[in-house]
Amino acid sequence: MITDKEFTLRLIRQLSQALEKLILDKPEESLMQKELDFDSLMKDIFKMDFTELSSKSKTEIIEIVNERQERDHKDYYEMLGNLFYFKGRSEGNSDFLGKAQTFYELYLQTSGIFALPVINRISEIKKALE
Repeated sequence: MITDKEFTLRLIRQLSQALEKLILDKPEESLMQKELDFDSLMKDIFKMDFTELSSKSKTEIIEIVNERQERDHKDYYEMLGNLFYFKGRSEGNSDFLGKAQTFYELYLQTSGIFALPVINRISEIKKALE
């Protein structure tokens, strides 16, 4: 039987992968990429829609992640980085890009992996925010 935590973690990973494909302009022909409903996914994951989540400060969002199990933090940060990067780039929103940078940096710290695409995105964000 799948628990709520496992279901939420699966949603986070699926959303992160879908966003990664959209960021790389390689969306698959699946329902998730065609009609990626950020609000319903955010409600399933965070119990709030994207507008409410995005209105929170970086610190407040980090506190929400810290309430989750520590082993899952890297997945949350990767998904949040991808989400805010995608939304920031598509909407030209520097606040979202700043949040993406923070969450990508936290992802690199918590995962302990060397992720060149994420490092390149951080560099791109820094240039855009100058």
